[in-house]
Amino acid sequence: MIVFVKLILAHLITDFLLQPNSWIKVKEHKKHKSLYFYLDIALHFILSWIFVGELSFGWFALILAIIHGFVAIIKLQYQTSKTKRNWFTVEQSLNTILILVIAFSYTKTSVNFAALGNQFWIVITAVFFLTKPTSIIIKNIISIWTPENKSKDKSLQNAGNYIGVLERLFILIFILTGHFEAIGFLLAAKSIFRFGDLKEAKDRKLTEYVLIGTLLSFGIALLIGILVQLSLGFSF
Repeated sequence: MIVFVKLILAHLITDFLLQPNSWIKVKEHKKHKSLYFYLDIALHFILSWIFVGELSFGWFALILAIIHGFVAIIKLQYQTSKTKRNWFTVEQSLNTILILVIAFSYTKTSVNFAALGNQFWIVITAVFFLTKPTSIIIKNIISIWTPENKSKDKSLQNAGNYIGVLERLFILIFILTGHFEAIGFLLAAKSIFRFGDLKEAKDRKLTEYVLIGTLLSFGIALLIGILVQLSLGFSF
């Protein structure tokens, strides 16, 4: 299902990497009247078509982009500040199912791809997924437990986000190179650095919040790494 992998990559880039928060705010305010709403649909169409790399996929890419826009407008129309997290989950689930259906329908007319090319698309999709998309997913999951009293100590801007991205990419590399023991050292190193801050804060809720976020980050990275390894046909 290399077509599915390519379409997922196009979706991740368009929905997460090419859309700044300013676009999202304008779309939430103006909905279908926003220029960014139609730009999002156009980007899905263009990237999907380019990534699959077949002229015959043009109509499939157009259908994919239109239905994606239809799902997006339903979400924008009915979501509220309290239900935004739930609508995010629904939207991404429907888009994944849509991509799977389009990929399955198109593979009957698609050509065979070289194995090396397939491996590239699988790995690059995993890399993109473990960056901003995973950060947003984790943020949505743990937002219901966000501590009210956060530490007043200043830290580097977005440092936690970058640390999470780097640790997930390291885990992916460790799994693909067969160094599972390095993941344990990485988790231990992060725990040691975090222990001092959490001990000084003396906030149990904050400690549990950080622990949940860390385990989610490591868990998702492990799952994706194993799936990629299995997809590439590597042995454990």
